Amino acid sequence: MTAALTPSTNTAVDLGPAVELVSKEEGHRQPLAPEFVSAEDFSPLEVGYDFGRVRREDIESGPRNIWRYKKLLPVPSNVEEIPNTEPGCTRLVRADNLAKALGVKRLWVKDDTGNPTHSFKDRVVAVALAAAREFGFDTLACPSTGNLANAVAAAAARAGWQSVVLVPSSLEQAKILTTAVYDGALLAVDGNYDDVNRLATELAAEHESWAFVNVNVRPYYSEGSKTLGFEVAEQLGWRLPEQIVVPIASGSQLTKVDKGFKELAQLGLVEDSPYTIFGAQASGCSPVSSAFRNGHDVVQPVKPDTIARSLAIGNPADGPYVLDTVNRTGGAIEDVTDDEVVEGIRLLARTEGIFTETAGGVTVATAKKLIEAGKIDPDAETVLLITGDGLKTLDAVEDKIGPKATVAPSAAAVNEILGS
Repeated sequence: MTAALTPSTNTAVDLGPAVELVSKEEGHRQPLAPEFVSAEDFSPLEVGYDFGRVRREDIESGPRNIWRYKKLLPVPSNVEEIPNTEPGCTRLVRADNLAKALGVKRLWVKDDTGNPTHSFKDRVVAVALAAAREFGFDTLACPSTGNLANAVAAAAARAGWQSVVLVPSSLEQAKILTTAVYDGALLAVDGNYDDVNRLATELAAEHESWAFVNVNVRPYYSEGSKTLGFEVAEQLGWRLPEQIVVPIASGSQLTKVDKGFKELAQLGLVEDSPYTIFGAQASGCSPVSSAFRNGHDVVQPVKPDTIARSLAIGNPADGPYVLDTVNRTGGAIEDVTDDEVVEGIRLLARTEGIFTETAGGVTVATAKKLIEAGKIDPDAETVLLITGDGLKTLDAVEDKIGPKATVAPSAAAVNEILGS
């Protein structure tokens, strides 16, 4: 199975160091094209490269966004000159207060809430749009659990493209509004994300000029997640962390962070040191965690039921590859309840002043659970990926937090409440 033919499948497209597509299962090679499944072994396709020589100084002299890594991405050589949202270069926060609360020595939070639409999805969409332009598309589209909807609508608006965004009708209202404001075609679909994703695949086959970022241009889109790994390594002084905790939705982010680490080592940009990757899921949608716990290499689909809607993909496309990555690096995958998710949000906020959405609550709560279980080494340097802003999921905490009290407008009333 391949995606429908598109306006251009010209192998002479300028995608920088990208030279081919390679099937994940058997390594079949084919020319660069807007296709996402190998016709040879029916496995997902990913981008193959000829990087040539890449130096730290080349990267460090680049722009303060993901295009500083353009020599490591499937994007045109002049990508930074074309209007785009310029995501990336978000802060890596040394989280000493959270480290103390969790009982670990060295902890960092990669805070991706600072991206243009306040989630890591701006990274993957920027790469997808750059590739889609080279292939001759004119409309940017996606099925989404929320953050991707924001990123696609914003990126299309910035590029002067049309957008078509499909979301479950049960999506958080904040994410509906923060997509609709860009005035593209936002359609709410009766059903969960997996229903929406199936619809998107059908539409991608019918509309040849639509680039569905996570369907027909998925191999390029997913490469954007490598930039999280690139930035973490560069911000740590060009070294790899010993441990990293990554939330799992489709699973692509986790596998691409790993791919990014491996590429940096292969190119001699960092020392090839060992690292361990841990995966985080919500218990109401934990097919990969369940497979890991039961020692399976096949991920059984589930029907999502969790407040962590941005992670609510019941049939994750990259689930098996997440299992491979976590097992290869000696990590683990765990899941946490909705109550634990909320406590994870609050813990990060009160210790580090970072307000994360439910996916970040999953990451923090899972890290806590893994530390308590002795699976995360408390003496090893650890990074937590926080991938979205808490303002997007206010409904998750609105009935659990609020004013400490309502007082009269006098100092005496305030002092009485505070006991001072």
